[in-house]
Amino acid sequence: MEVFPSSKDVQSKKKPQHIKKTGLVVVSSMKIIGLHCSSNELHAGQIAVIKHGARLKDCDLYFSRKPCSTCLKMIVNAGVNRISYWPSDPEMSLQEGNSSPTSIGDARLDAKAVERLKSNSRAHVCVLLQPLACYMVQFVEETSLKCDFIQKIARVEPDFARSTFYEYRQERVKEYEALFLVSSEDTHKEILRLIGLENLCEDPYFISLRQNMKELVLILATVASSVPSYSDFGFYLTNSGDENQQGLAQEVAQHCTIQARLLAYRTEDHKIGVGAVIWAKQKSSSFDCDGTETMYFVGCGYNAFPVGSEYADFPHMDDNQKDREIRKFRYIIHAEQNAITFRCQEIKPDEQTMIFVTKCPCDECVPLIKGSGIKQIYTGDVDSGKKKADISYMTFSELKGVGKYTWQNNPHRRSPNNASPSIAAENGDLKSNDEDDLGFTN
Repeated sequence: MEVFPSSKDVQSKKKPQHIKKTGLVVVSSMKIIGLHCSSNELHAGQIAVIKHGARLKDCDLYFSRKPCSTCLKMIVNAGVNRISYWPSDPEMSLQEGNSSPTSIGDARLDAKAVERLKSNSRAHVCVLLQPLACYMVQFVEETSLKCDFIQKIARVEPDFARSTFYEYRQERVKEYEALFLVSSEDTHKEILRLIGLENLCEDPYFISLRQNMKELVLILATVASSVPSYSDFGFYLTNSGDENQQGLAQEVAQHCTIQARLLAYRTEDHKIGVGAVIWAKQKSSSFDCDGTETMYFVGCGYNAFPVGSEYADFPHMDDNQKDREIRKFRYIIHAEQNAITFRCQEIKPDEQTMIFVTKCPCDECVPLIKGSGIKQIYTGDVDSGKKKADISYMTFSELKGVGKYTWQNNPHRRSPNNASPSIAAENGDLKSNDEDDLGFTN
């Protein structure tokens, strides 16, 4: 959520500024009910109080940086159950390079206040950092290379190779290490001491901490690289006759798809993981306080067996098995189905609601998506029009009334010799042929 694109960054085509920006996930009864990031005026914890209020009682909050005293006193007062955070610089940055001497002094006082609030509250405040499962980095790397988005590029662009993917990943690694890690080990130790984590400053704990953080950053960079800004590829409208659909900027669409890709690794399916995230765009921006601006989180899901069942209760075989009775397809709940079932917001018919899915929706899910009132689908379409044993993807290509934005080479791009002087974009402004927003027409 720290890298959620803002409209200003998208319009200016500049890299977003991330100083003191914080991401936050709100979880209630094992269900995500909010994804937020700090804005120019409000911290992430303050936004959570505005958005959820007393509903924060017994919730678990996951911060990308340790919350400051201003946020902590309110969320503790709301009765939250657990507060977890990334063990780097806190929301009020303590890094010398980002702060004046006065602000550093205030940050030190704030860190002491946070410790006192933590020690006198019912909520459990702890570091959010677990070591990765064995071979997890290798597994994410292999599945990212096989995902729909990379496969589509590889099929259309013969020059695209594994080396190109690794180049993109290395760029993301550098970007995320600058954001999420403290480059100097001595500075990192000083920050840990100031925020009450002296026990992590001694070796071998500190070495393990840094290694775990670097591996998690590598995971994030690898998944982000699976939906790359490569050539003219992006999410473009495929429905004929629906050119009036207002799509999202490419940066936002890619970011939300990366969220779905990350979610796919929660799957219980041993062969393929699928993730789905639902966002909506509110009509009015007068009450906009979140770092996500007019967009708000509706729900998310991944493919899994029914809630309460044990892993061994159902068949796990795939379509390679001749005996259809021992195949998994009739038992697995699809990612789109879980996202719609466990959504935390109602889908409003007068608002633009979007679902981001890592694979083309199958015939089971397409009617469900349309019937729920979702206006747009962002997905890969590698399986579109195919039928694979017990699962069919025939309906997606015939779907009407829902905007389908599939990952493809820009169909509106013209060659320089035949280029029109301008293209009408979604907001009515005239922009150059280099514009890469969605929903525009020639």
